[in-house]
Amino acid sequence: MIFILDYLEHIRGFLFAFLLFYPLFMAYLWMIGAIYYYWRRERGRPDHTQEPPLPRYPGVSLVVPCHNEGDNVHETIAALLAQTYPHFEIIAVNDGSRDNTGALLDELAEKHPQLRVLHFARNQGKAMGLRMAALVSPHEFLVCIDGDALLDPHATSWIMSHFVSGARVGAVTGNPRIRTRSTLLGKLQVGEFSAIIGMIKRAQRIYGRIFTVSGVVSGFRKTALHQVGYWSLDMVTEDIDISWKMQLNHWDIRYEPNALCWILMPETLRGLWKQRLRWAQGGYEVLLRNTLGLFSWKRRRMWPVYLEFTTSVVWSYSMLGVAVLWSLGFFFPLPDYLEIPSMIPEWPGVILGLTCLLQFAVSLRIDSRYEKGLSRYYYWMIWYPLAFWLISLLTSIVGLPKALFKKRGRRATWVSPDRGVTQGGAGGSR
Repeated sequence: MIFILDYLEHIRGFLFAFLLFYPLFMAYLWMIGAIYYYWRRERGRPDHTQEPPLPRYPGVSLVVPCHNEGDNVHETIAALLAQTYPHFEIIAVNDGSRDNTGALLDELAEKHPQLRVLHFARNQGKAMGLRMAALVSPHEFLVCIDGDALLDPHATSWIMSHFVSGARVGAVTGNPRIRTRSTLLGKLQVGEFSAIIGMIKRAQRIYGRIFTVSGVVSGFRKTALHQVGYWSLDMVTEDIDISWKMQLNHWDIRYEPNALCWILMPETLRGLWKQRLRWAQGGYEVLLRNTLGLFSWKRRRMWPVYLEFTTSVVWSYSMLGVAVLWSLGFFFPLPDYLEIPSMIPEWPGVILGLTCLLQFAVSLRIDSRYEKGLSRYYYWMIWYPLAFWLISLLTSIVGLPKALFKKRGRRATWVSPDRGVTQGGAGGSR
């Protein structure tokens, strides 16, 4: 009996060590990977304000799926028309919009011969819009953005620099920048997209594959899309799905930080919850669909991404278990090996907080070459663990059963997102 109790005490000690050291390990892994990536691949390069020299300029279709984007479509199309890349067309997909999106696109198409418009009678989903645009495009390369995004004038050229230099490059993910900054949540997301999303993409490029392209701004090679069957119509996150399909079929995905795209993001807790829950569910759906196919030596480069994701799931549910035991301790006497004395992190919380601030400092320093004035958002980052770590933890927990019990084969269609309170900042205002 004593042996069993000692064993259970060791398990509890291991669990607490895992809960503390896993986020610390990942934070320093991401920081080291991002610094190495910056030093080897970004330092000394021209920045996004300059045009990269290309040996050739193959045709590109700029694809914009739109659903109820009447307030944004003029700005979005204007930014696409301002691309400095010499050979492009624009394909806008009006996906069953209930507002004036279709009429506005038709008006713009009459004024600008570069713009073609596809109309769906009813909501078919973003994946179907992207698929149809790819099928009607006469070009081998696509640059896909959201209907409320503003593409930087040189972004297409920077994305194409990877395609023309690498025959196995199937996709290139760009660098989303936040426009909605009128609330605390908006300001926190400015730091998040640098410290979390941008840093992780840099680190993942160093140790193998990336988890996902950014759905708001990515380039694709149509040959690769055709080989993997294009975007799946039943996945809630088509960007994660296509990323895994391409990389499991040995296509390379690269990250281009100079391909800037200014985007709108939620600035309410309700909107942020819905968005992050969709991201979590989409990650689980892709994981469930592809797990069996990963156990092949030919696909070993996906193993680090798979291990990173599955370990984060274990960490989230371990945190849930600790929280449940701590709550039960208020109502029932628990054995010593199940007793959780406190959920207040004390000195481990100080270490995690300092590491978080260091991570933000490193990432904002790296990203400052792409956006001036980022340092003023650093002081808001002290609130990030309280707001975003908790939301990420809860959506990870809720997202798994939603993915497990989702009805198979159901089409994933559009739901108009929360796009912030006031659109402004570096991307302009509307």
